[in-house]
Amino acid sequence: MPASTGPGHVANSPPLNKCAGRLNSGFSTRVAPPFRNRSSRLDDRAAKVHISLANRVRSVNIRQDIVTNFWPREAGRPVEWRIEPGLVAYPDALALMEARAEAIRAGSAAEMVWLVEHPPLYTAGTSAQPQDLVQPDRFPVFAAGRGGEYTYHGPGQRVAYVMLDLKRRREDVRLFVASLEEWIIRTLARFNVKGERREDRVGVWVVRPDRPPVLGRPAEDKIAAIGIRLRKWVSFHGIAINVEPDLAHYGGIVPCGISEHGVTSLVDLGLPVTMADLDVALKAAFEEVFGPLS
Repeated sequence: MPASTGPGHVANSPPLNKCAGRLNSGFSTRVAPPFRNRSSRLDDRAAKVHISLANRVRSVNIRQDIVTNFWPREAGRPVEWRIEPGLVAYPDALALMEARAEAIRAGSAAEMVWLVEHPPLYTAGTSAQPQDLVQPDRFPVFAAGRGGEYTYHGPGQRVAYVMLDLKRRREDVRLFVASLEEWIIRTLARFNVKGERREDRVGVWVVRPDRPPVLGRPAEDKIAAIGIRLRKWVSFHGIAINVEPDLAHYGGIVPCGISEHGVTSLVDLGLPVTMADLDVALKAAFEEVFGPLS
């Protein structure tokens, strides 16, 4: 039963574009009419500008202050939490996710969060543009099947593949993506890093006051990416958080099709965080947003 959701679609198999581009948040806003002084009224043009600005401010506040809870609606098997040692080949990761998603839908396996690292590689989502692969021979390139554009995976980056049954929780894709963002934001907060949502860009961002402004606004870097796919309302793919990857490896692509902002990591921000430290924070934050783990 297909349902259109913003820049992507949910159906039996098509991916959801959640790497870059404008997000239609799906939240309604009510805007108060423009203030009118008794002695002078705003003309129509000024009123329209006032409403437009009020809409923009209210919309950003709603996006940033989303309250998320994606717990199961009924008790059942807890989510399996699995940390894979070493570097996992990307084709092997795809095969495991596909098989596990099928098993979850069949009722023969529990939901799972799988934490991995990959060797250096680029993945292409369904919206990837050829010109955004700047150095095609630098690392292996894989078609991911998820939504989004090009991204990088490599040592020092924690990838969390999230295989959850949305029928068990809520068949609400926007809320699911917002919950993934909330999971990342709460994880980063445990290291005193303020991760933020953006109205027009999915993922989690940090403001960089130590860098020159970009287009008249404070510089921002992306610290975590989100790319998912749904099949029969079971999710796979997931999130990626930069702990200490080689940030120069992003130079071979335009990450998520966004050229005006950079990328960062916890170590790049001056925090001596290890992968084990991040995993502890991820687990605690996951249970807050998504419920108990096994």
